Amino acid sequence: MAKMTTSQRKEYTKDDVKLLKAHSKSRTPVAKLSKLMKRSEGSLRQKARSLGIGLGHQR
Repeated sequence: MAKMTTSQRKEYTKDDVKLLKAHSKSRTPVAKLSKLMKRSEGSLRQKARSLGIGLGHQR
């Protein structure tokens, strides 16, 4: 029987937020940012929305 794994939440640090804001300003595509930060696109979009900043190159 296969063992089920659960995903573990990774909290956003101050540095993560700073990086997210910098990439928001430079309009980095979300897919590229996702690979860079090792987080899902949905997670990044949710955090950006909670911070009140836009995300992605087409806004």
